[in-house]
Amino acid sequence: MELKRFILGTAGHVDHGKSALVRALTDTDPDRLPEEKLRGITIELGFAQLELRMPDALLSVGIVDVPGHEDFVKNMVAGVGSIDLALLVVAADDGWMPQTEEHLQILIYLGVRRIVVALTKIDLVESADAAEEKVRGQLRDTPFADAAIVRTSITTESGIEELKAQLAHEFSALVPQRDIGKPRLAVDRAFTLRGIGTIVTGTLVGGRLRRGQAVVVQPAKIPARIRAIQNHNREVEEIGPGARTALSLPDVAVAQERNTPGVWRGNVITLSEFGEANAIVDVMVSCSSRLPAKTPPLKHGAVVRVHHGSGNFSARLFFQNGQTLAVGDSFVAELRFESPILAFVGDRFVVRDSSEQKTIAGGIVLDPDAVVKNFRTPEQKRFLQSRAEASINPRTLIETELGRDHVGSAGTLLTKSSLSADEVSTTLRILAAEGKIVLRGDLAIDSDWWSAARKKAFAAIDAEHETHPNQIGLHLTRLRSLLAKEAPETFDALVADLAEEGAVRIAEVIKRATHRPSLPPQLEMAGAAIRRTLAEKPFDPPSRKELAPDSFTQQALRFFLETGEVTEVGEDVVLSKDTFGKMGDIVVDFIRTHGPATVGELRQALGSSRRVVVPFLERLDHDNVTRRAGDKRTLARKTSV
Repeated sequence: MELKRFILGTAGHVDHGKSALVRALTDTDPDRLPEEKLRGITIELGFAQLELRMPDALLSVGIVDVPGHEDFVKNMVAGVGSIDLALLVVAADDGWMPQTEEHLQILIYLGVRRIVVALTKIDLVESADAAEEKVRGQLRDTPFADAAIVRTSITTESGIEELKAQLAHEFSALVPQRDIGKPRLAVDRAFTLRGIGTIVTGTLVGGRLRRGQAVVVQPAKIPARIRAIQNHNREVEEIGPGARTALSLPDVAVAQERNTPGVWRGNVITLSEFGEANAIVDVMVSCSSRLPAKTPPLKHGAVVRVHHGSGNFSARLFFQNGQTLAVGDSFVAELRFESPILAFVGDRFVVRDSSEQKTIAGGIVLDPDAVVKNFRTPEQKRFLQSRAEASINPRTLIETELGRDHVGSAGTLLTKSSLSADEVSTTLRILAAEGKIVLRGDLAIDSDWWSAARKKAFAAIDAEHETHPNQIGLHLTRLRSLLAKEAPETFDALVADLAEEGAVRIAEVIKRATHRPSLPPQLEMAGAAIRRTLAEKPFDPPSRKELAPDSFTQQALRFFLETGEVTEVGEDVVLSKDTFGKMGDIVVDFIRTHGPATVGELRQALGSSRRVVVPFLERLDHDNVTRRAGDKRTLARKTSV
């Protein structure tokens, strides 16, 4: 039987029976603190497990029970950030109350897609139909307008089995959380057990963790290793996404308060390869239209509390055009946190006022690694607006990322996102087939930008040919400086691409394949003299000083060396390119026919002087044509020049 894991989070006003309902469903009391027992209200997050058997699967449901009192909304938000389904609890006698509404808005801001409504204390009202209709009216015009409403009573024990059946129906229609190879556990509890050490708990999302695995505590980048893993008090070797998880991290201390050494609620247990936390995050933020029209707007630069994952953080909120966020508004914004947070593209968050008295807005992360100075640049504006207007999917994320950055490493592109490596590589192949991007090795490059960079490079090469027709081409260092802003990390790929499109690279110079450098008119006579001299005694030319005795012939010789018409054999010997090849063939044929040969034997075969032959053979050794063994030469693996 297949095991499917899900997370159910409660929501609703204080004293509407959330914890009592969890007890009835699971036989577990989620209220564990003495103060909770004394006051009769939930203060901290509580946890329980519900197993629901279906014909083809066992549904293991981790329940996160949240406080409903207005003073503990921050604890409520910490518990519902990674749930699959919400159980919204409404007391039939009280009806829809302030925290019912606030919790509903929080669920919407966090992107919860499905809820089940438990209408509790149904035995205390005369008309159950009327109570249900009032709740249905409150859900109208929300994503949960068609949510199931189940009438229950703890006193009479009615509706509990019906609620279990409805939960089973809802979960059976849901797809378990995906394993994208990017595990993140937002810590909602951190404590120490005698003889064991530090324990952290949370809901695991994004990937799997295993016993003995090296992890990191973000944002402080504290390295740790998992000694043990538990799921609902059972030790396991490995745990996957969508599961309540307890990790033993004995080499990490529990922090005594926020921003002190150690692990704390709101920290994230993850892997080091997913990058570092950042204090600047660009987002889309929205203010619910369900708020009263007289609600004060959220001003540009306002100090707010941002609830992300299991933590809440102080930040300032800035808008690109200095707007104020009023009821029903949605704007691109930038959150500048007091300290870094680890966020991924597509993460949801809730915004509350700085005193944590009311929920103001919610939003979605568009750029988790933003930079303040770029916030109002045209490129970043286009980037954020494109992401804000489209759904968060692989194609949108990759196209916007490369549209702004132009180049990305295919292996690490969108590390901080809910995309798996397979999704990224598949989407890259599709975009490349459509001509939207170019793939060069591990680089993914925006096609339009790549085309413009190539045109600029060819224009620079052509300008060099026109300005200096006697030169082979453009030095790569010069081309690199011309393209410094366009292609610093793609320069080698660009040069290789130019070579495929009609350019030729010669050492550290690049030129058009059709370009033939020519001697300037003032050097033509000197060049002709060098050619004649090298042709007269091709295998035994004069010394370099004799060949080029004046500045004109020296300039001409330098030109021939740069263009490859003449080959430098030694410090004092140069040969024409054709002669160098012919001499090499003679040496190879002689050794192949007669076996290892001395310098004297090869000098006689070439009809040359020792002054020329010795450096020539040393050059063949360097080029791996021959190999010296004592006073003889043998053929190396490479047997032609």
